[in-house]
Amino acid sequence: MGERTVLITGAAGGLGASTARHLARHGWRVFAADFDEKGLEELARESGLVPIRLDVTDTASVEAARESVRKQTGGLDAVVNFAGILAVGSVAEISDETLWRVLDVNVMGTFRVNRALLPLVLARKGRIVNISSETGWQSGMPFNGPYAMSKHAIEAYSDSLRRELMFLGVEVIKIQPGPFKTNMVASIEQNFARAAEASTHFPQVIRKLMHLALGEQDKAHDPALIARVVEHALTAPRPRAAYSVKPDPARRLLNLLPDRWVDRILQRELRR
Repeated sequence: MGERTVLITGAAGGLGASTARHLARHGWRVFAADFDEKGLEELARESGLVPIRLDVTDTASVEAARESVRKQTGGLDAVVNFAGILAVGSVAEISDETLWRVLDVNVMGTFRVNRALLPLVLARKGRIVNISSETGWQSGMPFNGPYAMSKHAIEAYSDSLRRELMFLGVEVIKIQPGPFKTNMVASIEQNFARAAEASTHFPQVIRKLMHLALGEQDKAHDPALIARVVEHALTAPRPRAAYSVKPDPARRLLNLLPDRWVDRILQRELRR
């Protein structure tokens, strides 16, 4: 079979870094791609990890990364798209620039990377893994709209891509994590505080939601679990189309209730 190769975006931190290290330990040649040069330098000191500077919002940067990989290997057995950012705020108030930044990184970035690297994936009949979220299949929650919009888009994009690339022998798989210990989660207080300060209509409600969200951080799971799920998705003879990984039980329950019931529950809890 030869050496297995994978490119991982968002590899310098959180879930991406955990997965990059895990796959390297299990015999993969890992191209660790990220915009964070300091994080890439740390990864470069680890055996088996090849740093690739990559800005997923810049088509030229994505194409340069592809050419760098092409010169070093004959193809890719996998692409794993972890690159993503979070924004907290009201979709009635958030700026164009903030909303576009989230969509540009989370959605368009995934699209650019997969489009550019498809020839290398086709060369090995490899697999593409897109990192969605539990928010990708759940009903949107207040002040999480920008992120939820991006992950709902990833769900639709991934389904369409899977049903296209199956004709070319390429599997496309969605991973839908619940709460995990990452830098994104760790910065939640700062994100909520900024959103409350910027809000005209909802500052108190956002602060209330911030305290509820901070209380949930103890439930966040070890990123090593996601790394193992990604490895399974890349190596299983018949992988699932989607892997839901440790969704939050309360949010999962809310998603099963009628929409208007959920609206009333949220109103009651956030007005206290």
